[in-house]
Amino acid sequence: MAKKTIRMKTNRRNLFKTIGITTAGIATGFGSGLMGAPLLRGDTGNQSGMQAVAQRDTASASTVGHAELTDHGQALINPGMGWVTYFYSNLFQNYGSKLEPSDTVRYFPGMNTVFLRIPWAFIEPKEGSFVWELLDTPTQRWVDKGGKVAFCITATENWMGSGTPKWVFGAGAQSYEVDGYLEPDYDDPVFLEKVENFVRVMAERYDGNPNVAYVFVGHYGMWGEGHTVLTTPKHGHSWGFETQKKMIDLYCRHFRHTLLCISDDYAGHDVRGERFPITDYAFSRNMSIHDDSILVQPKPNSWYHSEMAQLFWPTLPVVLEHEHYGSSVQRGAWDKELLLKAVEDYHASFLSIHWWPDEHLAANRDIIERINRRIGYRLQVPEISWPDQVIKGESFTIQSKWINAGVALCYGGGFPCFTLKDQKGGIVSALTDTSFNVRSLDVGAPDEAAVHELSSTFVIAPAYPDHKGLFFRTCKPGVYDLFVSVGKLDGTPLYELPYPGNDGHKRYRIGSITLKDYEA
Repeated sequence: MAKKTIRMKTNRRNLFKTIGITTAGIATGFGSGLMGAPLLRGDTGNQSGMQAVAQRDTASASTVGHAELTDHGQALINPGMGWVTYFYSNLFQNYGSKLEPSDTVRYFPGMNTVFLRIPWAFIEPKEGSFVWELLDTPTQRWVDKGGKVAFCITATENWMGSGTPKWVFGAGAQSYEVDGYLEPDYDDPVFLEKVENFVRVMAERYDGNPNVAYVFVGHYGMWGEGHTVLTTPKHGHSWGFETQKKMIDLYCRHFRHTLLCISDDYAGHDVRGERFPITDYAFSRNMSIHDDSILVQPKPNSWYHSEMAQLFWPTLPVVLEHEHYGSSVQRGAWDKELLLKAVEDYHASFLSIHWWPDEHLAANRDIIERINRRIGYRLQVPEISWPDQVIKGESFTIQSKWINAGVALCYGGGFPCFTLKDQKGGIVSALTDTSFNVRSLDVGAPDEAAVHELSSTFVIAPAYPDHKGLFFRTCKPGVYDLFVSVGKLDGTPLYELPYPGNDGHKRYRIGSITLKDYEA
C-alpha cells in the first residue's frame, strides 16, 4: 500500500542544515536523530502489514520518511531452510507415488524441497550403468517450480534382498545375511572401492549444483540411517569409529561444495549426550547432522540428540525428520507441541515430513503454521527511516533495525539493499550496505531476538569533476518508490521477507523518496 506522507513547506538548505548535512554533500550527523524524533502517524490501513509515517523535526518542521513493518506471519520460501517432503522413502511408493507430475506440494506452506532416499541397487543395477532418470525426474519437477532437492543413497534395506547392487558382492565384497536380506561388510575394501566409484560419478552430476539442498551420507547402516541395531544382534558383527570415518572421508573427497550430513545415529540411536568422537569428526569436515528419529517413541524419549545439535547449528544447517506420521500416531508418540519444541531445541533449518503431504497438512495445519514462523531464519526489518528528500551527489543516511526471528542463522548471508524505482518499475538506484551481513544476526527465544540497529550512508549518482568537464550518469530527479531487500553484494535480492509489497523480485516497498538535482 502506498505510504501516506505528511509534507510541510521548508527551505531545502534549512532542512539539511537542521538535520546535520551540509549542502557541500558531507554527512555529518544525519543518522543520530533519525529514529528518535516524534512520529506523526499516517492513515495507511491495516492490510499492508506496515505503517508508514512522517517524522517531524520540531525545530525545522522538515519531514523524514518512516516505515514500521509488521510480520505477516506466513510461511517463507527461502534457500537453506523449510519443509522437506519425501518422494522416495526407500520404497518407490512412499510418498510421492500419488502425486501428479505437476504436483510439487506447493499447497503445503513452506514446502520447497523434495527428498529422494533410494537404494543404490536401483541407481546402478550394473557396474558403471546408471539410472539417473529415477532421480532427475522428480528433481526437475521441483526445480522447474523453483524448488530444491536432497539425496540419500542407501546400501542396506530390510524390505528387499539387497540395497547394495548384487554385482558388488559378485566382485568379491563380503556381506552378512539377515532374515533373507544382505548387509554389506562396511569395512570391506571391495565394497568401499565400489561405493567410492559411485559417489565420484554422483558428485560429478550434483556437487555444487545450486538446486541441491543437501546430500545425506547413506551408504552406512540400515535404511542409510547410520545404525545397525537391527542387524548386529543377529549376525554378531559391528562397526565403529574408523569405519564411519572412512565413509565420511569418502563422501567429503567428492562432494566439496554441497552440504553433507550424517545421521545422528552414527553416535548410537538411543545414546544421549552432547559430544561424540564421530560427530565431532563429522563437524571437523564441515558436515552437519540429520536426526530422523523425532517422535518415534512417546515422551520422554521423543528424541535423543538435541544436545548433539548444539555443536552444529551455530555454523551449519541442522536437518530434522519426524517418524512416519501414521505410525507415530498409532504408537502414541505424536505430539504437535513437541514437534515445535524439537525445532526450537535443535535450532532446525529443515524439517522433513514422513507421510502423504496432503493428509499431514490436513491433520496438522495449526502447528505447521506456527513452525513456519520459527523454522530456519526469518529476517525482519521492523523499522526504517530515510530522508524525505535527497540530492544527487550528496550523502544521506537510512536508519534501519534488523532481527532474525527464526531459530537458526541465515547461513548463506546477505546484505541490505535499498532500491529506488520509477512508476514503470524501472530501477533508478540500487544502494547496498556491504558493512552488514545478516548472517551475523543472533537468534533467540520467540520475540526475544536481539535487534541490530544499522546506519547506512549512500550517495546517488555522484559527479566526477575533471579538468575536461563534470561527469555523471543519467539519473532524472523525481519522486520514486523506495524498496528494501536482502541479497548479494550487487543488490540482487535473495530472500523473501515477511511483508507485503513484494515487487515480484523479493524487493518490498516501504515508501517514497524525492530525488533532487545537483546543488549549484
